[in-house]
Amino acid sequence: MSKRALKMAETRKNIIAAARKSFAEYGYSETSMDKLTADVNLTRGALYHNFGNKKGLFTAVVEQIDLEMVEKAKARAEGCNDLWHGLMIEGQTYIESALDPEIQRIILLDGPAVLGDPSLWPSQNRCLMSTKQIVTQLITEGTMKEVDPEAASMFINGAAMNAALWIASNADPKVALPSALAAFDIMLSGFKS
Repeated sequence: MSKRALKMAETRKNIIAAARKSFAEYGYSETSMDKLTADVNLTRGALYHNFGNKKGLFTAVVEQIDLEMVEKAKARAEGCNDLWHGLMIEGQTYIESALDPEIQRIILLDGPAVLGDPSLWPSQNRCLMSTKQIVTQLITEGTMKEVDPEAASMFINGAAMNAALWIASNADPKVALPSALAAFDIMLSGFKS
């Protein structure tokens, strides 16, 4: 990689890190692009060159956090004895992430308000494809009832996302979490053979 490309990658990384901190602390609407660029000693031009606008920057932050959430869920599921338990752990991990203040603010509260329906985000589509692969395998091995894999995946991912949204917007997220996890487990168990 050339020096210029390395510098551009470093600039992008620094802007995302500063934006992530600001979006988590102040929210999307209260994050100032002037303050953010000043904090990383860059011009607004650098920000616009890399991300187009504030929404583009927010999208990059959401993408980064979403990927981290997926990696965390996959890592927890790797320790499972079977694919079914792994699927449950991935969903539970996503739901539990609603207690993280950064995820609450950026992904679950501001994300839908700024970027629209989370099920249409590119990162969510990757999650859906991963879930569909697991569901297809579970149906093939007879662990899961015969059902359209795409429809089942939409229900499973949608349930986890909506449970996380509910927890994040709840007056007492820690109290809501056990209820959400219990309902998710019951819903998911309905798919089991």
